[in-house]
Amino acid sequence: MSGAARRDELGSFLRARRRATDPVTAGFRPGPRRRTPGLRREELAQLSGLSVTWYTWIEQGRDIGVSRQVIESLARALRLAPAERAHLLTLAGLALPPVAPPSRTVDPLLRRLVRELHPRPAYVMNPWWDLLAYNEAYAELLGGLGGLGGLDQRPEGERNVLWITFVESRGSGLFVDWPGEARALVGQFRMALGRHPDDPRGPELLDSLRRASDVFGELWEEQTVSGFTSARKELRHLRDGRRLDLDYLKLADARNEQQSLIVFLPAE
Repeated sequence: MSGAARRDELGSFLRARRRATDPVTAGFRPGPRRRTPGLRREELAQLSGLSVTWYTWIEQGRDIGVSRQVIESLARALRLAPAERAHLLTLAGLALPPVAPPSRTVDPLLRRLVRELHPRPAYVMNPWWDLLAYNEAYAELLGGLGGLGGLDQRPEGERNVLWITFVESRGSGLFVDWPGEARALVGQFRMALGRHPDDPRGPELLDSLRRASDVFGELWEEQTVSGFTSARKELRHLRDGRRLDLDYLKLADARNEQQSLIVFLPAE
């Protein structure tokens, strides 16, 4: 993102979190009926120790310097979760320097590991959920993709977990709690965009998803941010309808931190 786009995103994110914050929980007494939900600008400014004018400029995306102390004060006032706080710092240009755009080349030994994990579904992805390597068990789990050959023949931009989840009907049928899974994916994607501002694949994927999926667009406007957590997933096998309880694990490649190995294990 450019500097202007980052500032706009910072303002949008603050506005969304402000409107989602309960004034009573934040310490304000119930008063006359409010025209809009959440905190007023002056209330958040007060909680953060800022002038109303200065906070308004931040929310409006003005080209002004914002210190770490100011962002930390806003994060505390809004009671942001760790992932949301990290995203706020990233948007303010205060996180770690961006890393180089991720490579799509997968180490041959990692590819072999993915194959050897069969019959456990497994795949390797980059920060944009592009499927860089996968085994037959994962292709079978998706169902209707024609196995490995079906995945291999798809356009590169559509060999992507986000694309399959939001654009194809099989995405909504795979997870029992599809709304929860979809919202979490969007939140993680938003964080990835902040961490890799110089990689054109992120904005390209965002634009494609917004044009192809109304549901994605609606969730994107919620300004949700979330980090990855290993968890138990409830899935439906798309070929025979069986319900599957699988533990979902993500492992980073020590030699390429921008690639991750995802493995589904039978729940115990």
